[in-house]
Amino acid sequence: MSSGGPAASTTLAGRALSFLKERFPMEHANFNDMVLEKTVPVHRMSWAYYFGGLALFFFMLQAATGALLLFYYEPTVSDAHTSVDYITHFVPGGAFVRNMHAWCSSFMIFCVLCHLITTFAMKAFVRPREFTWLAGVGLLMITFGFGFTGYLLPWHQIAVNATKVGLQSLEMAGNYLPGSLASLPAKLRVLIQGEAAVGQATLSRFYVLHVLGLPLLLLGALGLHLLSVQLHGMSQGVDRPSKLSEKFFPTFVLKDVSLWVAVFLWVFVLALCLPFESFFAYPLFEPYDALGATPQGIKPEWYFFFIYYPLELLPFWVVMLGQQAALAVLALAPWIFAKASRRTLGILALAAAFYLVVMTVFGQYIYEAFKGGK
Repeated sequence: MSSGGPAASTTLAGRALSFLKERFPMEHANFNDMVLEKTVPVHRMSWAYYFGGLALFFFMLQAATGALLLFYYEPTVSDAHTSVDYITHFVPGGAFVRNMHAWCSSFMIFCVLCHLITTFAMKAFVRPREFTWLAGVGLLMITFGFGFTGYLLPWHQIAVNATKVGLQSLEMAGNYLPGSLASLPAKLRVLIQGEAAVGQATLSRFYVLHVLGLPLLLLGALGLHLLSVQLHGMSQGVDRPSKLSEKFFPTFVLKDVSLWVAVFLWVFVLALCLPFESFFAYPLFEPYDALGATPQGIKPEWYFFFIYYPLELLPFWVVMLGQQAALAVLALAPWIFAKASRRTLGILALAAAFYLVVMTVFGQYIYEAFKGGK
């Protein structure tokens, strides 16, 4: 027994090292392999390779515009809305920077979702790219975290009331948990809020998470994601490996940067001409009044519609069960779909994209039709 223990430990350690070496082949961590000799496959799905770069580009714009907004923003319930109003109407270029930050947040989430769906369809998560995929799923969750925490910071009616709805949904999950676990969601809600109701402690926590906590998490996950991509190269993405390819540098990099420039010019004009808030009724952007009536039209941002409208139409437990199942499948995709064909994955990806588009674009009409039918 005693002689078998060290041998077994050595074998286990060897397997662990072999596992990590296969996932992180550091012998390729050099400028020659990761830049000069790296190639990108050219095939019918090659357009999907640009979504990851676009998501990174929008994050950089978010970081730049967010840093500028911090010069004037005041994270207090008494001054938050006033400081945002001051930025919009009195700071030179303030309205443009704020519009850019608001628009780019939506575009960043859109690109992250497209990147995840196309990567899934291309089966770019199979061995040895499991950590690339897991880091990508983590980046998706962090990106949604940015959207949720940033939504509260202007401290207007729609921001505070929508945040309350989101936190109440979290607490409701306790009604479907057994035993002592039933109290966990309520405790988690108080931990996030910092007090019994949404107030200064909540704003402070969301502010710190938005400008410090989540950026640090994102940089860590992004570093792991980019390192893995560079070490393994671009996934083939099709069943029959393409015979065509192009140099990563300078060909693909120049195409990527050219796309960034074109997108930046488009977003620049959009932020200059069309305020993000122009799609909402004005009363929703009045300063939050804890004693006033909740205005009509309170709902989360568009990128939460895929879960918001099902919560309005279906039993809570059904939606929560579906959400948890979807997250589990998403995280375990490298193992669940290891032997699945790309055709099957493409159908699943199209179904997911169809659901997201329908809930986002037509969710309100579906809700009104259902409500009217009742």
